[in-house]
Amino acid sequence: MTIQVSPSPIPNSSAASLSATLLDRDAYLTELLNRVSVSKSEGWLQQVRDRAANWVRHSILPTTRDEEWRFTDLSALRQVKFNVETRLIASLQDIDILPEAANSRLVFVNGIYVPELSAVAGLPKGVVVSNFDAASQLGVQKYLAQAEGALDVFTALNTAGINDVAVVWVPKNVVVETLIHLVFIAAGDEPFISQPRCLVVAESGSQVSLVEEYRNRHDAKNAKEVYLTNAVTEIWLEDNAQVNHTRVEWDSREAFHVGKTAVTQGRYSRYTCNAISLGGRVARHNLEILQTGEQTETNLNGLTVIGGNQLADTHSAIALNYPYGTSRQLHKTIVGDRAHAVFNGKVFVPKLAQLTDAAQLNRNLLLSSKARVDTKPQLEITADNVKCAHGATVSQLEDDEIFYLQSRGIDEESARSLLVHAFAAEIINQLPVPSLCEKLTQTINRF
Repeated sequence: MTIQVSPSPIPNSSAASLSATLLDRDAYLTELLNRVSVSKSEGWLQQVRDRAANWVRHSILPTTRDEEWRFTDLSALRQVKFNVETRLIASLQDIDILPEAANSRLVFVNGIYVPELSAVAGLPKGVVVSNFDAASQLGVQKYLAQAEGALDVFTALNTAGINDVAVVWVPKNVVVETLIHLVFIAAGDEPFISQPRCLVVAESGSQVSLVEEYRNRHDAKNAKEVYLTNAVTEIWLEDNAQVNHTRVEWDSREAFHVGKTAVTQGRYSRYTCNAISLGGRVARHNLEILQTGEQTETNLNGLTVIGGNQLADTHSAIALNYPYGTSRQLHKTIVGDRAHAVFNGKVFVPKLAQLTDAAQLNRNLLLSSKARVDTKPQLEITADNVKCAHGATVSQLEDDEIFYLQSRGIDEESARSLLVHAFAAEIINQLPVPSLCEKLTQTINRF
């Protein structure tokens, strides 16, 4: 699979020849690798782990001197010594569930599948929603760790420590009407590292909607647990498949979250991602879309809501390599206190991608004079018959809007809350899950 732009928007997955003298270049990264390593086994999965581990040993943790990380400082991460938490916390026996997915959910605690909290029933024949052991006969080796960008350092670290995988597999021409909920819970008392892994395969002509949720065992706003969630999700859409994907991250305010969503779209496929980021001391989401056939449709909706000293970074790369592709991206951020939001969105349109229609917009609302945002929408176009646009706005709440609401009998605090809610509603209303919309609305109203 080759991306037809230069330079490649998504790092190539083919392993380079690595010099033995460069082993263990970063002591901290090597320590993380040793923490997540699993027992050796035979077969293709161990080969995948070994290749990824080899790459990590030749890599270094990104710093602000790296262009892709220049606004995201990971120095605080280096100060924490993480362990691997394997216990299951008894207090998790009662968890919040989405009523729309009461009988179609998988729950993982610290990356470990918990069947007692999961429930899968009533799905169409042939649909598989399970952990790795139950899905190992499906031919997952064709997809797992095979997406472009697999050798990004955090992705490789996740691959090197693969222990279990949430698998959603939809057969050819099957339409799944039921929402599928994937819940990844971080729970522990000491600093620990958790590496959730998810694989979604939508075969030709299939349709599925899913919610991928990362959370702490407590209320995210008040939780203080320190941990690192290093998550990777690979989504494969074959020809004419449709996936509606909602990703919600509300980790502890002291947690670190690094997430990768790698999407490969076959021709005529349709992919929608609604990415919501609320938690974490430092939260980074890398969203990478690779078009492998003509006339695909891609819709990316994002909402980041942060305060305190939080940092939230969204990096997206859309590689439209074939003709007649359509993409729409709207990412909004609400930034309060001393928080810092980062957006870097790239759209690549090479010469072969004629008649592409792409639009990208980043809108930012600052609620404090000390809040900060760095935004960089980016188009790289070499095709000459396309329709592409991008833009960014940064604004604060307007005094005249607040005054207008006050003149209608609304107090200042309620007026501000109403305007913030209206700003976020454009994204929240896109979610196909009413109960989740209501929960997010309540969270933002308390912001």
